[in-house]
Amino acid sequence: EVQLVESGGGLVQPGGSLRLSCAASGFTFSMYGMNWVRQAPGKGLEWVSTIYSIGTTTYADSVKGRFIISRDNAKNTLYLQMNSLKPEDTAVYYCRTSAGQRGQGTQVTVSS
Repeated sequence: EVQLVESGGGLVQPGGSLRLSCAASGFTFSMYGMNWVRQAPGKGLEWVSTIYSIGTTTYADSVKGRFIISRDNAKNTLYLQMNSLKPEDTAVYYCRTSAGQRGQGTQVTVSS
């Protein structure tokens, strides 16, 4: 059974940083691309970033240059380093497999 557990969210001031983690189990993590998606209050899911099994990364224009996705295959863990956070980054962040499974999410709130 695929399990994804996100952590690392919280309240941060504009311009601050957070590092999200996603612990994965139940599948061969290293073989699959992984994604971060987010859902702001009252809005639909928004794709944030993807890291492929070979390590190639892609980002939404809204986060490019501020967020960094990475993975540690030895620990079956996905990360999202978020820098220069803006109020519009406020959302529940989910890690998602290429098959569409996602965890319970972690709340990120950017506010002064």
